[in-house]
Amino acid sequence: MDFYGFYTGQVFDAYQWLGAQYTPQATTFRTFAPQAHRVELVLENRVIPMEKVHNGQFYEAVVRGLPPRTAYEYRIYGACGVVDHCDPYGRAMELRPAHRTLTCDPGAFHFSDDDWMKKRSAMTDKPLNIYELHAGSFQKPAEGPGNWYHYEELGRRLIPYLKEGGYNYVEFLPLCEHPSDESWGYQTTGYFAPTSRYGSPEELKALINMLHQNGIGAILDFVPVHFAMDAYGLATYDGSALYEYPHQDVGVSEWGSCNFIHSRGEVKSFLQSSANFWLKEYHFDGLRMDAISRIIFWQGDERRGVNGNALDFVKNMNRCLRENNPGCMLIAEDSTSFKGITHPQEQGGLGFDYKWDLGWMHDTLDFMALSPEERRRQYHKLTFSMMYFWDEQYLLPLSHDEVVHCKGTIVNKIWGSPEEKLKQARLLYLYMMVHPGKKLNFMGNELGQLREWDEKRQIDFYLLDDARHRSFHEYMKALGRLYQEHSAFYKEEYEQDGFEWADCHQEERLVYAICRRSKKEEVLAVFNFSPEWQSDYTLELPQGAAPQVLFCTDADDFHGDPSSLMKREGSRLTLHLPPFSGLVLNTGVRK
Repeated sequence: MDFYGFYTGQVFDAYQWLGAQYTPQATTFRTFAPQAHRVELVLENRVIPMEKVHNGQFYEAVVRGLPPRTAYEYRIYGACGVVDHCDPYGRAMELRPAHRTLTCDPGAFHFSDDDWMKKRSAMTDKPLNIYELHAGSFQKPAEGPGNWYHYEELGRRLIPYLKEGGYNYVEFLPLCEHPSDESWGYQTTGYFAPTSRYGSPEELKALINMLHQNGIGAILDFVPVHFAMDAYGLATYDGSALYEYPHQDVGVSEWGSCNFIHSRGEVKSFLQSSANFWLKEYHFDGLRMDAISRIIFWQGDERRGVNGNALDFVKNMNRCLRENNPGCMLIAEDSTSFKGITHPQEQGGLGFDYKWDLGWMHDTLDFMALSPEERRRQYHKLTFSMMYFWDEQYLLPLSHDEVVHCKGTIVNKIWGSPEEKLKQARLLYLYMMVHPGKKLNFMGNELGQLREWDEKRQIDFYLLDDARHRSFHEYMKALGRLYQEHSAFYKEEYEQDGFEWADCHQEERLVYAICRRSKKEEVLAVFNFSPEWQSDYTLELPQGAAPQVLFCTDADDFHGDPSSLMKREGSRLTLHLPPFSGLVLNTGVRK
């Protein structure tokens, strides 16, 4: 390992030297504990003193003949007394509530996805429709905590569902090892260990391999801001604040976890080595980085000012991750208005490919919750997003955060009767697909789920026994296919020529019209967000237009030919729009 690079925060492969380096002949255990008085390796049936190596801040022990999946931990004698810790660089861990690290043979699985890895990209000019997934509660062999499908079993159920649903990427909520099911993985203890809830490291690699062989990319939710406070984890690892801030005012997060101190080179090397590990060793295609607002500003509070050290860390990490992993995708979950999240570092940006558009999400869901009268007064909630859209490369999320903690589900947020809610949910998702920006939808939303997500239960597939929810699910599949099959929805979406408001001044009618373009085609989408028929609504067509219906929220098969809704006279198109409906037309115009 480059020790100078480790201390200055330039190392991206610290896991190749630290942790348990396994071979069939011998396993070398190494840990970084600069303030420890003494460190011992605790195996299942013996305790082995570890020797100081290099500059005395690292400890090492070599044990011969250990099989894979041998449990171990480090007994650290420090200022806080004697504490047994799991290995910060360990590659597997016991199933909670047990917490020891397990030795792991990194060569036990061989990928067969070379073609995919060579061709993958950040998808900027391609369709990107992401299914956000909690691996433990998509489907379960039995209800309740502690019942999960293993990674490969999950893959066999998930892959056909994704392909049929029109999704080409899946984003996993954090899979790094974590002690509490209720944290969903956002409070981590094992930054190099996939959670053992769903099987072994080899099984996770097999799942990623299966996804790639079926043309589906995999994104991992990564948590670079804070970590779990459990005594066996990273907190006061060597008897001192090694990974966290030493001061409580910035050392503890709003979630009751420890904040990483990003000014320390050793911490930078740890985090960016972890990020690189998941991309390189597990072939994940991208990372969605959680709570980036807490990296930009001290504890996410703009009044406290910019955290310059943390910003420098994420800029360097993103640049080197991209260099080391061609075609990878880096996504920021950021709720601030900080500029340059998706700008290149040479232009002063942070170097992410995409930023979650949480403003679009809040404004859209707030609008859908309003009565028609209130919508008329707040008509431009739906147009505001395009006032700032060109500032960043945005991704539109309807994520897990919006369907938990008494917020209700997407459908239940919408104003109206149960029937009106589902009808408007169709309209909402059509609007989402037509609006520029990549797409993300959390599992269960595609069923029109009415119950908030609970990690202890699988999503409500029983709703498909209800004709209304079955029809909604079929609608969502058709919408996913529509998005992927028409380049106007994605090809030039980050160029201003790719979008135009054909009409955004129908406050009384609650009608909006959007034109989307690529070099191959132009489509026109018209939305009626009111509960009344909007008859004799007219639009001027572009020169040479020959409109054909691509999609209709009210058609039985979502396509068909609703000729009764449309009449053309020269360049004027007259539409008769049913309540809470949307219509997409291919205008026949090429750029």
